[in-house]
Amino acid sequence: MNQKKVLVADDEESIRSAIVYALKREGFEVATAADGEEALQKAASFRPDLLVLDVMMPKLNGYEVCRRLEHEKGLGILLLTVKNDIVDKVLGLELGADDFMSKPFDIRELVARAKSIVRRLDKGSDGTSLPDSEVYRLEGLKVDTVRRTAEMNGEPMDLTPKEFDLLALLVSHAGRVYTREDLLDLVWGMAYFGGTRTVDIHIQRLRKKLGDAHYLLQTVYGIGYKAMEK
Repeated sequence: MNQKKVLVADDEESIRSAIVYALKREGFEVATAADGEEALQKAASFRPDLLVLDVMMPKLNGYEVCRRLEHEKGLGILLLTVKNDIVDKVLGLELGADDFMSKPFDIRELVARAKSIVRRLDKGSDGTSLPDSEVYRLEGLKVDTVRRTAEMNGEPMDLTPKEFDLLALLVSHAGRVYTREDLLDLVWGMAYFGGTRTVDIHIQRLRKKLGDAHYLLQTVYGIGYKAMEK
């Protein structure tokens, strides 16, 4: 695997230094930013695979940075905050973050989560049972798991990495019912702090992007979700 790049954006120099040291020891190439505006600039020039992003930063907060980078394909985002409110966590997820840690955190856990996010992005959802090269079609929807692209009636869908992983898993097993816990495990690959609400948020986002074809993703009440059978 090629050396992966991580951008660490935090206004506290001591925290930046600790994260940088730990990530470099694991073989990552690391750059830093001290505020939200610098984070956006560095993201454009450094082109990281992962952004470790503090929420409470000067100039632009982490949520705004996250919103502006939402459509950057292949970029994972790990949010850091001193807050521990589920509302803040849900907001971060809605803006496209992949994971969330509250300060103070264990640096070893942060490194483990960073490596997990990068692996999933590199492999297209580490731990799923997606085939290596398949194209799936469901009515007007086309999902290519090799190119990691999705089209609806011939028009490209603008999906975040997690949205694509979730859609690809459901469509590649159309008709199979997954519990929310199944989807957390297969798509996120870990016991996820946000709980099953994370899945609901991403399903809602996918349905919105599917437009009139939102019915392709169906709720199985009391259980979870499935893609409509062919």
